[in-house]
Amino acid sequence: MLTVKTLYATDPESARGLDTTGLREKFHVGGAFVPGEVRLTYTHYDRMIVGGAVPAGGELVLDRVAECGTESWLDRREAGILNIGETGTVTAGEQCHTLEKGDILYIGLGSGPVAFSGNGRFYIVSTPAHRACPTRLIRPADANEVKLGAAETSNDRTIYQCIHAGGAESCQLVMGYTRLHGGSVWNTMPAHVHDRRMEAYLYFDIADGQRVFHFMGQPQETRHLVMANEDIAVSPPWSIHAGAGTGAYTFCWAMAGDNMAFTDMDMVEIGALR
Repeated sequence: MLTVKTLYATDPESARGLDTTGLREKFHVGGAFVPGEVRLTYTHYDRMIVGGAVPAGGELVLDRVAECGTESWLDRREAGILNIGETGTVTAGEQCHTLEKGDILYIGLGSGPVAFSGNGRFYIVSTPAHRACPTRLIRPADANEVKLGAAETSNDRTIYQCIHAGGAESCQLVMGYTRLHGGSVWNTMPAHVHDRRMEAYLYFDIADGQRVFHFMGQPQETRHLVMANEDIAVSPPWSIHAGAGTGAYTFCWAMAGDNMAFTDMDMVEIGALR
């Protein structure tokens, strides 16, 4: 079963007047991981698609998505698939790949239908593409590890860069994930914006009863979303994107836009936030 919803873009002036319900309608995606279903959100931020596929021991095939306007969803797109569950398989371009938890599969333009099977919980990110890059499986050991922050500032974390200029080649998708270490709660702090590309965050490995407060908005006009396990935050280019949790968590970041350089960001001093 395939379900697709559309998320339209919001400008910063309009976002200032939104209440909690309005903010969640415009920037929060929940319920993406449902057993036996593929659920996608087609965003108007750089036309990124985010969503989940949960085969639950069976098989799910993702092929035509009407919102993409093509016979098969990857006819003019590429995709990154992150497994956040148990072992599963993803078949694309007649090649079957086994994904353990934490593995990311990059799928290139024109790969045709994609089949999900096994007991994985597959996070799907897709962006438009104009050239084909090789499909590639990236395991945590293959990723570029970047350690940032410190325990003293509650943001000791390791970044796993998987789909990026120095790793798995893509047309425009940049993707990986960040794991917070024991006692640390803050991600992406100090905060930044990057007006040249949007970003989406999937928060996962959040324990029952715990939450992450995802901070968004212009640096001098911040707002927040309360995120449960496996919730997705869609971040416009004009918005900061940072979070603090009530317990341990991991988050997957994915970007699309003009610049693929991971360091392309405009930093915001903590004291400048409002």
